[in-house]
Amino acid sequence: MLVVDDDAVSRQMLLHALADAGIETVAVTSGAEALAWLKASVPALVLLDLVMPPPDGYVVLSAVRDDRRTQDVPVVVLTALDADEDVARAFELGADDFIRKPFRPAELIARIRGQLRIRDYVDALARKEHDAKVVLELTQALASTLDFRNILFTVVRRIAEVARVDRCSIVLVRDSGDVGYVVAASDDKELRDLPIDLGKYPEIQRVMRTGDVLVIDDAKAHPLFDIVRAELPENAFRSLALLPILFEDKPLGVLFLRGRQPVAPHTHELSLARTVASATAIALRNARILQSLRDQTQQSTFARFEAERRLKALQRYADFFHSTADGIIVVDPDGHILFSNPRAQAITGRTAEDLEKANLADLVDPREHPLLEEIRAGFATGSFPHMVDFTVRRGEPEHEKLILSFSFSSVLREESGAVLVSFRDVTTERATEAELTKTKEFLERVIESSVDAIVSADMEGVVLLFNRAAERIYGYDAKEVVGAMNVRALYPDHNAEQIMRLIHAKEHGGPGRLEGYRTEVLAKDGSRIPVHLSAALIFENGVPVGSVGIFTDLRERMRMEARLTEAQEELRAREKQAIIAELAGAAAHELNQPLTSVLGYAELICRRIDDASPIKGAAATIRSEAERMAEIVRKIGKITRYETKSYVGAAKIIDLDRSSGDDPNRVIG
Repeated sequence: MLVVDDDAVSRQMLLHALADAGIETVAVTSGAEALAWLKASVPALVLLDLVMPPPDGYVVLSAVRDDRRTQDVPVVVLTALDADEDVARAFELGADDFIRKPFRPAELIARIRGQLRIRDYVDALARKEHDAKVVLELTQALASTLDFRNILFTVVRRIAEVARVDRCSIVLVRDSGDVGYVVAASDDKELRDLPIDLGKYPEIQRVMRTGDVLVIDDAKAHPLFDIVRAELPENAFRSLALLPILFEDKPLGVLFLRGRQPVAPHTHELSLARTVASATAIALRNARILQSLRDQTQQSTFARFEAERRLKALQRYADFFHSTADGIIVVDPDGHILFSNPRAQAITGRTAEDLEKANLADLVDPREHPLLEEIRAGFATGSFPHMVDFTVRRGEPEHEKLILSFSFSSVLREESGAVLVSFRDVTTERATEAELTKTKEFLERVIESSVDAIVSADMEGVVLLFNRAAERIYGYDAKEVVGAMNVRALYPDHNAEQIMRLIHAKEHGGPGRLEGYRTEVLAKDGSRIPVHLSAALIFENGVPVGSVGIFTDLRERMRMEARLTEAQEELRAREKQAIIAELAGAAAHELNQPLTSVLGYAELICRRIDDASPIKGAAATIRSEAERMAEIVRKIGKITRYETKSYVGAAKIIDLDRSSGDDPNRVIG
């Protein structure tokens, strides 16, 4: 990752944060250094400061987006600018994200990793699209009726490029199995039917015997070559990959990939090669049949006049043309239709007479005439493309628009230059492909945007799907899990087996489903996470082929429930305190009137009785005890928010007026 920042302190903080996150970085101190570095290197991501001496960050950002090598590199702008126009300008120039200084390291790392994940996803899609185009290109080539030798050379050369190996060849083995023939090699266009002794190639013998793919990282260390190791040249190929060319489960030969470095091709490259090997088997068998047909038809004689020669040339293929499921027409170099088979007439909705009066351009949508003219011009140079889609309007009465897939061939081999055009109706297929693509993209967006974790696995437990919510809950990146981890590792103890038993059981929504099940999953850091699980088996033709689970994280809900329980307990405690206070207040209120009377009468007795009388002492004692009782009542009133007032002498009694809020002189506030 490239860091561009002229501020030394900020740059050091960035490097420290990135190093802690395990991200490799290259730091430059100016826009000029950044531009010089970018001319020679392409980073995974650019972390760019905007405010620098010229050339500033805006200039660097424009240069990144203008360079074809770096135009797709994510750029995260990091600056102290906060004006809306600065943000808008950065995004207009192509920034992917914007972080203001001072930054939080956690947020910075999260943003960077998010951009890198997006880039990885885009790269993966591009790789899949590229592989699909390569497979289509090679299978179209193999379906060609041109010179099959040149086609095979084109195929092996293209596979060598895609698989990044030093040599790709096709070796065919006859029934005897002792001798093989190299019919095409990517590094030698002129190579034809080179015989090889299979006794010196134990790897080919194994593949022909087992029919399985064989991948060897380093031939020098592999025991398979112990017998022939002494005969291996010093510069022998180190890495090998052999894919059987099977037809009706019988090996016809091998597709042989070899590299000088001990690094075998990747899985997706082998998958592509396997597909091409299957197509090659069919093409080889078809080539043999076509060659036999050509050998028979070449014995026919040519007529003196051009019209008769054309008619006889077409007649040689009449039976084949009439029985084929594809529409077939023959056109001259100018595109005039010379012949059409019944299937061509049915597809286009035109009679044989109508077609023979027409030109190929009359069938095709006018907007596609430039493409048709380009293809027609290529006939003179030997270019005959295959599986090219054209829009064609059917004849009366429907005038329906169809999408037809055209393939062109010079199979007639005449001086007249007649061209064979075969086509089939792919309208439904193209519509279905477009709809499936749209549905697939929509479902992918739904899955990725789900707030609940979605995890899917095959019947062996290998994880096949792991969405963003699952990454958030478990703490794993999807690339760490998909295809590399068993779903059992995502559960503690033996929970995975228990869940599968419940899915198969009749209760809990089954069989085949599990609804509303509360369990725990195991995060990357080893912690257990409570979740709410709904799961089901995935069936294909009535047979379970996998499972899918939807997980709802219960941690926040459990925290809320705990807080609610605490609040309820606190409320109950307060209610108890309120009841106690109410009882105490009621008791104080009830004692108020008797104490008032006792104090009053005791005071009255003390005033009227002579000091020498023993009754006066008793009255004084009564008054003293009553005052003590009044003090107790006053304290109870204070606790319960009742107030007291002076009564007789120093005595205090409960002021019910103030306690009840009826005192007109009381100030509330």
